Amino acid sequence: MVIENSQLPKHLAIIMDGNRRWAKKRHLPSVFGHKKGYQVFKEAGNWCLARGIKYLTVYAFSTENWQRSKKEVSYLFSLLQFALEKEIADLNKKGVRFQAAGRINELPAKLQTAIKKAIDLTKHNAKAVFTLAVNYGGRAEITDAVESLLEKYPRVRKITEKMLEEFLYNPANPDPDLIIRTSGEERLSGFLLWQSAYSELYFTPKLWPDFTEDDLDAALEDYANRKRRYGK
Repeated sequence: MVIENSQLPKHLAIIMDGNRRWAKKRHLPSVFGHKKGYQVFKEAGNWCLARGIKYLTVYAFSTENWQRSKKEVSYLFSLLQFALEKEIADLNKKGVRFQAAGRINELPAKLQTAIKKAIDLTKHNAKAVFTLAVNYGGRAEITDAVESLLEKYPRVRKITEKMLEEFLYNPANPDPDLIIRTSGEERLSGFLLWQSAYSELYFTPKLWPDFTEDDLDAALEDYANRKRRYGK
């Protein structure tokens, strides 16, 4: 099927799930799954660019992931820092603007520095926007938005949706048109709870390290065949 540009999602979001199960199936430590998942993630970004998808958001680390072992959490943060420092020059060259979503101030100092440098380096790019959701939770985002709103407008008597949206982590991003989750799990796990109200959801049993370009095209084709009514 040839998918017209008008049928593609403007904003694609991905829950990259299944790295640990991929490693476990191969009797390997979980870090090997995360490493392989990172390699697939790099390729997926290029697949989206090639198809003209303007916005890509990926779920890299949730507020609940702190419950994992200290060794795994430390490795994940080191991998994210390495990825940012290694890949950001290439993203900048391709005209991609980098953003982060989440409670960034709670992350290790070196990772915070890498995130801030990546944001600053790419802030004027306009070809595409890549958002990394790290230390992110949908309930946390809404809570933080309410706190920020009340801090700015302490005497507000009525809060509207439009007011609250201004205080989300990245309010300029359009809501995701399509959310893909790998590994066979069929839930959002707190991902973009506010923004996903009318998102199309696509679940695949593929573990993230096994996700391919053909799998992406299958999801995009499925999306192109859906009729979005937004409650009308």
